Amino acid sequence: MFSAYSLLFIVPPLIAGLLAQAWVKRAFEQGSKVRTASGLTGTEVCRRLLDSGGLQVGVEQIGGNLSDHYDPRAKVMRLSQPVANSSSVAAVAVAAHETGHAFQDARHESLFTMRGSLAPAMGFASQAWFPLAMFGWFSHASGLVLLGAAVFSITVLFQLVTLPVEFGASKRAMSMLTAQGIITPAEAPVARKVLTAAALTYVVATLIAVYQLVILLLSRR
Repeated sequence: MFSAYSLLFIVPPLIAGLLAQAWVKRAFEQGSKVRTASGLTGTEVCRRLLDSGGLQVGVEQIGGNLSDHYDPRAKVMRLSQPVANSSSVAAVAVAAHETGHAFQDARHESLFTMRGSLAPAMGFASQAWFPLAMFGWFSHASGLVLLGAAVFSITVLFQLVTLPVEFGASKRAMSMLTAQGIITPAEAPVARKVLTAAALTYVVATLIAVYQLVILLLSRR
């Protein structure tokens, strides 16, 4: 029984995650082939958008591929090399999306703040739920499995809060890019495709978390 639930818990989410990542990679690669008429790089786009909103946020370049993120604690935008130094539609779309998070932070949007507050608990939950569930499975203690599921539910809550935060950042990104003439109307569909593919990963992550929580609850029987 444990083996069957283990396979159900791991294999379908793994496949779904890999497919979502493949779609994002493909969309970014396609968008990277289209250069913006403005010629602005990801770094320049970040700086321009941040300055337009009067945000005191730094912009740094980091290693990795698509490791771009906004750090609300340090008030720093960190862009990977393929985004920071490229003037492709894909690069400026990703840069604008991350800048959207900076605006969410500056405006103290409730869900963005809530996600930040949940982050430490989510980090703990991601480490703690498995030992509890594992010990419960092997000792036939359904109460421990249930406790593991309760801890894991923090991860589900985090993913549910993340969804509107990410969609909001993408919506703001498209609005800023078009309003400031950084991308042309012809380039907008390409940028939207990249952002939609990225958003899919968060949708998949949320569905995976809910699915895994259901499997945990069923496994306590």
